[in-house]
Amino acid sequence: MTNPEYGIIKPAKPEFEPRELFVVPHKNKLLVTSRFGRGTYKSNQQEMNRNFSCLPQHPRISFRPASISESISAAAYDFENSAKPQILDSAWLQLGYIGKTSEGVFTNLPRDEQGKLITDESKLKSLLDNATKVEVGKAHIYLADNGLAFAEYDSFEQGVQENQAFAKGGLARVLEHSEKPAESLAKISSPESYKQGVNVWSFEPTKELTVRVAGLFSLRGSDVGQLFVDGNGWYDYSHGYAFGVLNQSAEGASQNLE
Repeated sequence: MTNPEYGIIKPAKPEFEPRELFVVPHKNKLLVTSRFGRGTYKSNQQEMNRNFSCLPQHPRISFRPASISESISAAAYDFENSAKPQILDSAWLQLGYIGKTSEGVFTNLPRDEQGKLITDESKLKSLLDNATKVEVGKAHIYLADNGLAFAEYDSFEQGVQENQAFAKGGLARVLEHSEKPAESLAKISSPESYKQGVNVWSFEPTKELTVRVAGLFSLRGSDVGQLFVDGNGWYDYSHGYAFGVLNQSAEGASQNLE
């Protein structure tokens, strides 16, 4: 007669594909993220909608696309050992949607109640009615509570520049959604990582609102170390990586993981 206490106990297989979670600091909170790619921004976002698991705490999880500021926080954490060699040196980091206009750049474009990206310039401007207005140089940036932001073109420089000059400019601040100089982007673009500074390109004025995907990537070569801040990425073209955020309270999820 076989004793039921003896024999092999087989571990339970996860119902969904296992996925590694990455916990990083973000605006005085803990943010639970995961990296997706290498694919187009469109395909990376579609992948985030699938069900995954991270046993034993999370048998079934899914993700939403990280906001631009969340993507920057995820990249900045342990940048030299993680995002730089694993993403920026070989591909590009897809930060999120922006809208270029004749007056400036909207960042972190929101979605309407049906989940569609808001691309009407007048509607986007109305969402800035109660935004915080910050003077940067001879121009201004606007930071809304919903994550939307806007930088007038005169608030930042394009082309090659030192990392601290970039971090103090309006573009870096609205990407990071910060009234003050962008600390995480200053860390990412440090001279230790990029000896030749930062190159801001493709943030030119447009006659009508033009939706693109903002991104970061490295330019490497002999004595060339430069961080490119790109304003002309396409959501369905060019393969890279994007961060997803766990589909629940990031703070609560992080506490469960500790």
